[in-house]
Amino acid sequence: MVDSQYFLPNDIGISALDCTEAFRLLSPREKLYAHYLSRSAWYGGLAVLLQTSPESASIFVLLQRLFRKQPAAQLESMATAAGLSPEEYQAFLVYAAGLYANMGNYKSFGDTKFIPNLPKEKLKALVWQSQAFQDSPSEMEALWDSCSTLLFSLEDQQKQLGLGDKGVTTYFSGNCCLEDAELAQKFLDSKNLSAYNTRLFKNKSEEGKASYEVRLASAVQKGESAMSFLKSYDCVFMVSRGDYAYLMKKVSENLEKAKNHAANENQKRMLEEYAQSFTFGSIEAHKEGSRFWIKDKGPIVESYIGFIESYRDPFGSRGEFEGFVAVVNKAMSERFAKLVSSAEVLLPELPWPKDFEKDRFLLPDFTSLDVLTFAGSGIPAGINIPNYDDIRQSEGFKNVSLGNVLAVAYATQKDKLTFLDEEDKSDLFQFLQWSLSGPSFEVQVGLHELLGHGSGKLFVQDEKGNFNFEQDNVRNPETGEQITTWYKGNETWDSKFSTISCSYEECRAECVGLYLCLNKHVLSIFGHEDEDAKEVVYINWLNMVRAGLLGLEFFTPESKSWRQAHMQARFVILRVLLEAGEGLVNLKESTGKDGRPDALITLDRSKVHTVGKAAIERFLCKLQVIKSTADVEGGRALYEGYSAVSDTGSHNFLRLRETVLLRKEARKMFVQANTRVKGHVELVEYEGSAAGLIRSFTERFADDAEEVEAHLLELNKRDAPCCGRSLKSV
Repeated sequence: MVDSQYFLPNDIGISALDCTEAFRLLSPREKLYAHYLSRSAWYGGLAVLLQTSPESASIFVLLQRLFRKQPAAQLESMATAAGLSPEEYQAFLVYAAGLYANMGNYKSFGDTKFIPNLPKEKLKALVWQSQAFQDSPSEMEALWDSCSTLLFSLEDQQKQLGLGDKGVTTYFSGNCCLEDAELAQKFLDSKNLSAYNTRLFKNKSEEGKASYEVRLASAVQKGESAMSFLKSYDCVFMVSRGDYAYLMKKVSENLEKAKNHAANENQKRMLEEYAQSFTFGSIEAHKEGSRFWIKDKGPIVESYIGFIESYRDPFGSRGEFEGFVAVVNKAMSERFAKLVSSAEVLLPELPWPKDFEKDRFLLPDFTSLDVLTFAGSGIPAGINIPNYDDIRQSEGFKNVSLGNVLAVAYATQKDKLTFLDEEDKSDLFQFLQWSLSGPSFEVQVGLHELLGHGSGKLFVQDEKGNFNFEQDNVRNPETGEQITTWYKGNETWDSKFSTISCSYEECRAECVGLYLCLNKHVLSIFGHEDEDAKEVVYINWLNMVRAGLLGLEFFTPESKSWRQAHMQARFVILRVLLEAGEGLVNLKESTGKDGRPDALITLDRSKVHTVGKAAIERFLCKLQVIKSTADVEGGRALYEGYSAVSDTGSHNFLRLRETVLLRKEARKMFVQANTRVKGHVELVEYEGSAAGLIRSFTERFADDAEEVEAHLLELNKRDAPCCGRSLKSV
């Protein structure tokens, strides 16, 4: 029996992202701008297939060729002829939709592999019955042979993403381990190179020396330079261009087209720099583009594109490609603007000394957006970008909340609110129904993004030896002693804290949200007063502790590793609040009405403002002091300690994990619209179903499908030797 966590259930939630009204209100020029930005994002998003697993790109092409020839409804008769039951065919459609939605065969939220919930021989029979196979039998057979083994394989190492023997990754060649990643980071730091748009490939030793290739994502493929590095390590690094070259070329071409319809000079300069970045593999150009993006205040059409989030790099430094295009929701954005204007009053409320806060808070844009396009492995509820520390610290950032994503992602049924008593279940369900049509659900997202990710100072000594803090006067509030550690030269938060950086930062931002939602002024900004405000606070905290329990789904006992940064963060917060004691949070195992293992988590609302606030205050201060002072050793000890999942202590979290897995709900998938130009820009929408999601992707690349697929396979073949496998000619 295969564990159900490796299947997507046939009844998984699939919803269309509604942006009809937002798109309708755009001018013809704005629609063209949004269209070409969307095309750029969708082409770049295909790189995620190559960033996820060795087989993802081949599976994608296999599915595209099947469904381009026969839409889901037509292919069903072939499935019946091949011996598939209706349930098995639905399972295949759900698998295909899942691969498109996650841009690969590993879940974007949790990094677990998923496989088709039907026998391999039946899926093969369907492929052989298909029109695509009848038209090109040798090509389809070769394509099947190249990916079918890995498509169904659940060997231990292939069950999750990870480095070395902990899982699968294509950010590194198959022969790389953690020591190689650490060595490469030292090399990159020494050359003032960012890891965001790179992958690392370890080659066979030459003359007794280890040889590494740092491959930059760029349209241009020329320009390599071999550089010796640190005699004590006795190895050679070569930096090369041309990773995802075809895709980066398509990204740049469409950015140039979008530039012709830009609304202002900042947008034009931004797109010029982005195009330079993707053409030549320059992170410096992308940073320059990000500076113009920050200056582009309050655009009607908002966008961002690049190698952004490093959650899925096992080392925590390399960015996954993503690009979004969205339209501003003016009513909701007004509330966020009030929060921004109050930021300088609220920041001093955070529980660390003023020396640990930025010298000057640069007021950012904070807008609520309706997503038109979000290309990548998944769609978040909110974003705080850019991620470049030097820009964030001294020049600013932007925050966005994705309103139409929130409206769909958190809609649920009452009976699916697990691990709560009936009263809490009713309260939370009613709150969700109310909040999804109003501002209340935005409180935690707003605080998390703006004052969570947007707060806190990094202590830095630059290359000239200058400090950005008063070294002789600043004291560590935890010890009362002088600061003895800080960031030096080109060191960044990601490069120093590497494997824990993403989750640690998400935990800090979540704690800021919990802490500041207790502030009456914050709640009044979002229209909450008196009893209403008290309920928002209680539900926010209850939601967090329940999420901490649900987070156990994303822990892998075999490797003792976490597969999802946000859920690890929420589990850590649960541990902190359980540790606070005094009856604040209670967690106990039980037996459900169905006779199976269950659990119950409760929160004493009368102690949130006292016991709860004090616990988060202490913990949040520790998190910020460690981050500010680059105290990697202290940070690892603190964070990994709270992240530990064991069967000892007051709670058997390993056994609770089994209960969580038993009662888990699959994460929803989103169907996104397409745009096309036929004299004017049309919005093409699809039904919220597996068939609708599949159709959206086959029509997304309809004009150049064969060219795109051929290049994807060629790029995949180029990676094959590095991934410890070989691809047959397809």
